[in-house]
Amino acid sequence: MGLPLYLLLPLISAIGYVIGALLLKRASDLGADVWRTARIINYTTALVAAPLWLLGGTIPAPSLWWQPPVAGVLFFGGQVFTLLALSTGDVSVATPVLGVKILLVALLSVVLMGDPIGARLWTAAALSTAAIALLNIDRGHPHARVGTTIMLAALGAAAYACFDVLVQKWSPAWGAGRIVPIAMASSGVYSIALRRFQASNRSADRVRSLDPVRSADLQVGSTSHPYTPWLAAGAACFAVQGLMFITSISIWRQATSANVLYSSRGLWSVVAVWGIGHWFTNREQHLGARVLVWRFVGAFLLMAAIVMVLLDYGA
Repeated sequence: MGLPLYLLLPLISAIGYVIGALLLKRASDLGADVWRTARIINYTTALVAAPLWLLGGTIPAPSLWWQPPVAGVLFFGGQVFTLLALSTGDVSVATPVLGVKILLVALLSVVLMGDPIGARLWTAAALSTAAIALLNIDRGHPHARVGTTIMLAALGAAAYACFDVLVQKWSPAWGAGRIVPIAMASSGVYSIALRRFQASNRSADRVRSLDPVRSADLQVGSTSHPYTPWLAAGAACFAVQGLMFITSISIWRQATSANVLYSSRGLWSVVAVWGIGHWFTNREQHLGARVLVWRFVGAFLLMAAIVMVLLDYGA
């Protein structure tokens, strides 16, 4: 018997996230700045979310119309803070902090919704957070702007956690075919403001001046953007995987277990970087035996957390 959709969709989303991240990393190497990236992703997500209207739903009383725009603010904020954290400091600092989202979802599910979270799910959430930290263990070089990175990543984790739980809480009144498309459309509208922060070709110029190897990939003197196809493909992957994940929460309302399964992206990212990273011209250097050992330990903890969720819902 195959996995039910409410378990399968978060796992597929995790793989889609890793593919999208590799594509967006390549776009960044070619000069795409964080503001342009966030704006394109949100526009794409709003467009891809529109057909979800066919899932049906209702438009409740006007007194509840504020809910989807607020959800859109949280999604928008979570994405911007996450991209800023990853661009400001080391991934090995930002990603473990972002992993705190799993515990925040479990906590907010109790505080905001009164849902009982069993000991097995709490343990799985804690194991997943520890696993993400180990999968992104320090590479042995000093962290850049640690305090700022931690603050931005924590804000991103908190915003995404609130978004997940509130979508689960508000979905009964709206239906997945209403709250998700409206929230994503709202996020797209908010993204228009990011144009004023866009770095245009300055990011590409900065790449040329700081990294001669990467500058060879840029079309010097050209008005076209060599990162465009990579950014478009990465945005499409992020939009599709994100909507699969959000829709699964909206329909089945299992935010905590979905986030535990979604955290498997930490494992898939390690596998992808070493297995197919060269397809995306990924330039990650050899990490060393010590880092690999800790990452294997993290992968083991992550798999243990996923198995606990599967056992919990298979009982």
